[in-house]
Amino acid sequence: MSFILHVNARRWRSHLSEHAAALGDVVPVAKGNGYGVGNRRLAIEAARLGADTIAVGLPTEVTEVAGPFPGFILVMTPWDGRGDDVEQVSGARAIRTVAHLDVLTRLAEDARTGAHRPAVVVELMTSVRRHGLSPAELAGLDRALLEAVDLRGWALHLPLDRPAGGDPVAEVRAWLARLSRAGLPVPAVWVSHLRVEELAGLRTGHPGLRLRTRVGTGLWLGEPDALRATGTVLDTHRLAAGDRFGYRQQRAHRAGQLVVVSGGTAHGVGLEAPKAVRGPLARARELARGTLSSAGLSLSPFSWAGRSLWFAEPPHMQLSLLWLPARVSPPARGTELDCRVRHTTIHPDAVRIE
Repeated sequence: MSFILHVNARRWRSHLSEHAAALGDVVPVAKGNGYGVGNRRLAIEAARLGADTIAVGLPTEVTEVAGPFPGFILVMTPWDGRGDDVEQVSGARAIRTVAHLDVLTRLAEDARTGAHRPAVVVELMTSVRRHGLSPAELAGLDRALLEAVDLRGWALHLPLDRPAGGDPVAEVRAWLARLSRAGLPVPAVWVSHLRVEELAGLRTGHPGLRLRTRVGTGLWLGEPDALRATGTVLDTHRLAAGDRFGYRQQRAHRAGQLVVVSGGTAHGVGLEAPKAVRGPLARARELARGTLSSAGLSLSPFSWAGRSLWFAEPPHMQLSLLWLPARVSPPARGTELDCRVRHTTIHPDAVRIE
């Protein structure tokens, strides 16, 4: 009786192969909850795709992919200059991201005094404004620092949206021009969030440039019909108007049924990230949702008999109580209910590759 993520292997792997081929020179990203599937499984699939490098978010995630993935492992969170066990786990396969000049200087100095040249990707500041060297820092960068380390390229983390006047391709070209003016080597440029046609245009305009595409969501979650989360019905109970139920002992406002299903906050059910709300229609929807929530009404991600079910009360840690109208035939115990949940927050009890 579990909360399960079902993966249609044929559809999923077909998409992975097609998307990777379309992007070209892909660096699959396996981080966080592994997009619901798990980082170890993603490492296996990245190896199946023939990728020579996989990217993780944190040094602690290296251990999850180092076994099943035989190639290089890029840690995308910038190294802060303090010790970590990245190279202890993956040895010469480890690639650090560096986004600050003082850290690059320290790495270079350590490399000069030792026998080891750490592999490094240097992050550049984009319009996302997360981290990276500024144009001024790049212009004054001492080439000797890059010669001391094993420079694998430059990283550009680009925005997802294209607002009026925003052009991530122009950002890439601007940084390529700065690198050229500074006379710095460009073994590769590692980019995120560029579309297939944008990548093709850059490759055509810059022949000989190695453009490496870090990709997570578009790769692993780009075929949504291949992934299906389900919760198992644990029990159903008839309620008369006025009956109390749940942790908070609320009264049923009318006769109905209580459906107890596996899947709660520990699985990612009922958890939401803040949304970027744009336009009057989206704002109206959010206003309506807020009005319903203030009245104690929240639509659950579970569905049965072609309808979305309402939470009877906020989800528990490992299960949820759902409200079903009295006139609807209830699901039998053991039935799996479809659950629409964010795959970047889901933590299933089991993943079934089917």
